[in-house]
Amino acid sequence: MPTAPDQARRTTDRIRRLLAEAPVIDGHNDLLWESRVLAGYDFDALGLDRGCPRLQTDLPRLRAGGVGAQFWSLWVPPTLPGPEAVAMTFQQCDAADRLVRRYPDTLAPARSAAGVRAAWADGRIACLTGAEGGHSIDGSLDTLRGLHERGVAYLTLTHEDTTGWADSATDEPRNGGLAPLGRDVVAELNRLGMVVDLSHVSDATMRDALAVTTAPVMFSHSSARSVCDHPRNVPEDVLATMAAGGGVCLVTFVPRFVSQAVRDWDRGYRDDAAAAGIARHDEAAMQSLLEAYEASNPRPHATVDDVVAHVEAVRDIAGIEHVGLGGDYDGTAHQPDGLEDVSGYPVLLERLAERGWSDEDLARLTCGNVLRLLDDVETAATSTG
Repeated sequence: MPTAPDQARRTTDRIRRLLAEAPVIDGHNDLLWESRVLAGYDFDALGLDRGCPRLQTDLPRLRAGGVGAQFWSLWVPPTLPGPEAVAMTFQQCDAADRLVRRYPDTLAPARSAAGVRAAWADGRIACLTGAEGGHSIDGSLDTLRGLHERGVAYLTLTHEDTTGWADSATDEPRNGGLAPLGRDVVAELNRLGMVVDLSHVSDATMRDALAVTTAPVMFSHSSARSVCDHPRNVPEDVLATMAAGGGVCLVTFVPRFVSQAVRDWDRGYRDDAAAAGIARHDEAAMQSLLEAYEASNPRPHATVDDVVAHVEAVRDIAGIEHVGLGGDYDGTAHQPDGLEDVSGYPVLLERLAERGWSDEDLARLTCGNVLRLLDDVETAATSTG
């Protein structure tokens, strides 16, 4: 009878073999913005090829984590005036291109499932991009088409702020979901073959988008509301509707979205900020309050088991064909214990394997479902002209 260490080694070897055949496609990573903040996009200074401890992402750890494709987030602050947000979003596009050109032996550009598979055939990590927030198009379908021409694969309809055409999950609603322009944006995304991303949007926006889209949608980095009651997570009825249309929810690891204890702690801090009259975009004041709050209220920790609970909840509600991974690395200061950086995906997969997940279902989770989604979105665009 194998001992516990023997069984653990067998599971580790099993996951290593699985990732060689079915690498992780992760839906959301904020490396580009962090690279801007830390080094003005100077990738040599950051040492991404050598290992960069200031970040949660670098090339050696992507390899160690079995990551085969990454959607890099093109995020810019939603407080920027519209034209500045557009200009900075295109600067993020440029940075994504520079990143790939700087490490051509490791990274390859992609915008489709075929591009991802071509990168894998060359032994490289596929790099896709997604624009995180409708403020990045400043209400212009022409700008959306410009992002498509630059190879951007998805648009997240909002970030943390409501736009003039779509309500956010974390701001006051003004549109009752999608305004008429918002419906036009979804239609244009469908026509172009770009993925409609519903992370960050309000429940009403989710439901409106699902009612009008002609292609499958995705949640690039959201988890299950049934496990953790946060507005950034997806309600059960929305998961079911998403699945019926062929969509995929990519479970995120952000502690306040996956752990109810962390969610409650975070809500206390934000309630204190609101009571003190601190605007949520006042970063200096919010950071000062956070430090004081944490000193008297120690921050709880999320764990890999919290993430497991969300992965299995999405599987149980939506079906195994409709769940993926969207860690949100370098988009939050803290990650769950065991998943501190992009090398942690095997830890999550080993835990799922121990819980009885088959290799076939693990491969759906790591990449199969997202590849199918990308193919289906492209086919829907082709069929509609």
